[in-house]
Amino acid sequence: MLGICYVSPVYIGSLHCSPLFLHEETLNFIKTTMMKVQVISRESIKPSSPTPNHLKNFNLSLLDQLIPAPYAPIVLFYPNLDDVKVHEKSALLKKSLTKTLSSFYPLAGRFKDELSIDCNDQGVNYVTTKVNCHLMEFLNEPNLESIGQFLPCQPPFKELAAGDCVTNIQINVFKCGGIAIGLCIAHKVLDGTVLSTFLKNWAGLIQCPNVMANYLFPAEDLWLRDTSMTMWSSMFKKGNFVTKRFVFNAPAIENLKAMSTNSHVKYPTKVEVVSSFIWKCSIASNKRPNNSLLTHIVNLRKRASPALPENILGNLLWLSSAKNTEKPEMELPDLVNQVRKSISRIDGDYVQRLRGDERCNLMRLSLKEIGDFCTKGANHYGFSSWCKFGFYDIDFGFGKPIWVSSISSRCSFFMNLIILMETRCVDGIEAWVTLDEEEMNMLVGNQELLALACIDPSPLSK
Repeated sequence: MLGICYVSPVYIGSLHCSPLFLHEETLNFIKTTMMKVQVISRESIKPSSPTPNHLKNFNLSLLDQLIPAPYAPIVLFYPNLDDVKVHEKSALLKKSLTKTLSSFYPLAGRFKDELSIDCNDQGVNYVTTKVNCHLMEFLNEPNLESIGQFLPCQPPFKELAAGDCVTNIQINVFKCGGIAIGLCIAHKVLDGTVLSTFLKNWAGLIQCPNVMANYLFPAEDLWLRDTSMTMWSSMFKKGNFVTKRFVFNAPAIENLKAMSTNSHVKYPTKVEVVSSFIWKCSIASNKRPNNSLLTHIVNLRKRASPALPENILGNLLWLSSAKNTEKPEMELPDLVNQVRKSISRIDGDYVQRLRGDERCNLMRLSLKEIGDFCTKGANHYGFSSWCKFGFYDIDFGFGKPIWVSSISSRCSFFMNLIILMETRCVDGIEAWVTLDEEEMNMLVGNQELLALACIDPSPLSK
């Protein structure tokens, strides 16, 4: 989950001095202003067939209320490898999107209220732009703060209200013919798993029936939203938040797996070791070594018994939590073990309890425990993994993406947030880390971290 805020750039006066003596933020501002993204059209893309009357009202599920962020934005970058004409790409994208929206009909609707969507087929907000540079020129040294320009909804994102579009898409055309597809789809309607399913269906890679999470977790009121907001508010804090990418290649991850393995931890996953390693380095770098808490967003589909279909529309997510109340020098295997245990608690029996008669008490107690621990001064680090979603397989007919990115979060009120995304080779991980600037400065100076991760490298690097 992502909640993104921006601050306005500071005016820069004379720029006649040598770039060698310019502050990093000044250089970033120059790069951002040199690249211009100009809107050339706005239109609504509607489903190819009308939504039946009995499906016109779509009720959000109970777990959709857990989501605090309006969007979980994503951008997919495609080079012009086969020299396909831009108008051919555009026609292909629009034609296939209309067919996909017939299956994912709530995405073409408008919010009716906080509990439902009017599936009125008004369509997707579809924006086309042109970018005054070449794609490879941008990717060679990407400025994270400029990625927001490729999105149809500009940060800071506002809360969604009645009448707002569920889906917003922006097609950015570079001078070379490469494109960047930016998506802002309401997070209350889908999670990362369904976003991947939607994109694969749009690309014609899979066919999906309509299965809805509201049948599994029906909602009659907003009690979970109110409960979860109390928890989320305990995690947010004031500061000067910045985002950096920490990229772990395949050899680095294998090294972390070897470092994490002991008699208690067998065959750790890449998500477990990278999450625990960043947690370890953050604890060691923090000048205020309080108790700390790691939360991870957990996909309930594979943890249910029997497993639930991947194509269920909605948010089938819950939070796991691992606490560190020991010494700041805790070893990596111990932290990996804690992370693994916290996630493994959310098993088939737990999912059944979430759906059963005790769900209200179980959900309230779980969120209250997390919120209380944060309120007592614990340093919280929130993780969400977008790995194994297959974003790098999304081929619309003109090749696979060369990079799939999140966006930068620069704001004065946020939370410690880490989004894990796969690298193009799939074996690596990009950790999009958002921290207060003071904490970030301490983290980027951590030599243990720097020995295994590259900071903000070009996605073109191997």
